[in-house]
Amino acid sequence: MVRKSFLKPTLATILIFLALYAFFNTFLSPIHPNSSKLESNLLFDSTKSFSLLNTDSSSDPRSSNSPPPVKVYLYDLPRKFTYGVIESYLKARDPLKSIPVEDVSSLKYPGNQHSAEWWLFSDLINEDRYGSPVVRVLDPEEADFFYVPFFSSLSLVVNPIRPAGVSGNAGGVYSDEEMQESLIEWLEGQIYWKRNNGWDHVFICQDPNALYKVIDRVKNGILLVSDFGRLRGDQASLVKDVILPYSHRINPFKGEIGVEGRNSLLFFMGNRYRKEGGKVRDLLFQVLENQEDVIIKHGTQSRESRRMATQGMHSSKFCLHPAGDTPSACRLFDAIVSLCIPVIVSDQIELPFEDVVDYRKIAIFVDSDTAVKPGYLTKMLRKISNEKILEYQQELKEVKRYFEYDDPNGTVNEIWRQVSMKLPLVKLMINRDKRLQHSLVTCYKAEYIQSIPLEHMILSICILAAEDLDANKHQMKPCITLPLLHQPECAPCYSTHCCNIAEDNCGFLGGFFTVQ
Repeated sequence: MVRKSFLKPTLATILIFLALYAFFNTFLSPIHPNSSKLESNLLFDSTKSFSLLNTDSSSDPRSSNSPPPVKVYLYDLPRKFTYGVIESYLKARDPLKSIPVEDVSSLKYPGNQHSAEWWLFSDLINEDRYGSPVVRVLDPEEADFFYVPFFSSLSLVVNPIRPAGVSGNAGGVYSDEEMQESLIEWLEGQIYWKRNNGWDHVFICQDPNALYKVIDRVKNGILLVSDFGRLRGDQASLVKDVILPYSHRINPFKGEIGVEGRNSLLFFMGNRYRKEGGKVRDLLFQVLENQEDVIIKHGTQSRESRRMATQGMHSSKFCLHPAGDTPSACRLFDAIVSLCIPVIVSDQIELPFEDVVDYRKIAIFVDSDTAVKPGYLTKMLRKISNEKILEYQQELKEVKRYFEYDDPNGTVNEIWRQVSMKLPLVKLMINRDKRLQHSLVTCYKAEYIQSIPLEHMILSICILAAEDLDANKHQMKPCITLPLLHQPECAPCYSTHCCNIAEDNCGFLGGFFTVQ
């Protein structure tokens, strides 16, 4: 009996051990890829999966989704368009100066306000461009964009005074107009300009009058501008182009945020009398010049004026930014780097980098009609608490790097980032352009029928370009084009006069025209 009772628990122990072995062997042992029937039923490839514990970045699927860097090709323009402009500027002020200069590294860009063209050019020729949103390529076949480094803003002011009776380049006088024409002539000889009709080219024209003579011939490209004050809607837009900040002229404020030492309520120093939209300045002078704690002075650009402006902005809580001849001016960016809260009175202003800078947090906007009401501005500003002023200053301090061209992670990098964001649109326009080149439309003429590319109807005010029709030889019936429907249709002309297409005087977008 004793022997039977001993065998029973022993047998039970053995059976339990065998059961546990079978369980562990079946469900908890590693699965070999070729030995498990279970794996053959899985819907994914185990070799392509990734573990949450895996720290190898090469296995992180996000790394493969990062867009490739945008590639920029820097045109090797003839010297006269870059360093030559600086040399001409210096020669105009010192006739004894010897040019060309052998060592270009000794050349310094004169002026400050429109120096973005120098900063971008210098950045692209710099070998150490770590952290830039774009890469420079030496093979144009690899390029997404082609940068045209003509110093167009400096070219405007090479000759401060042109001798009476001298026009063009007579007498060796530098001619910006001839430089613009020469640039276009050079570009039109480049295969990459003709390949995509200029859509993938980038031009800087920061001065409101830069490239004014040829702007219609480069408007397909990305324009780097300070505002749209003197550009038509068919020449520039926020969709296609990039708004640049002016380079600040005064030294940035190096101290901490605070109202101590900022004893003036409001500061402004600049030209009182301006044209067009800048007429608001004189009205602001009239309502502010006798106000307590307000410093508002008429002054022109000079070293002494910059010194006084620096002192004024660094010691004021608010800085006035009224419109000038155009909606924007460098004074706004002087205020930002001074941590002086901008008070913007400019109804048509466009501001740089608005996708990353919320200007409502760093500036106060007042429409022109309200701002010139006696007592309005000062009363409004006095109501702003010190706590709110500190909030504005803190925001200014955080974003001011976007307005400092000499900051390695500042304005230059942000401009290139903005340019790179235009790439999908540029590709769209290039592909659309090429598709439309194969679509022909017909307008009826009294003597014959002539086909023209549809692109001329879509992209030009006049339906026909000069090269498609010799306006001096042929007569055309009044004709209307319907771009959205992609078809032309003859119809009576609702205008009582006719226009000459060769002169591009048609004033009706997709409208009626006839040729004399």
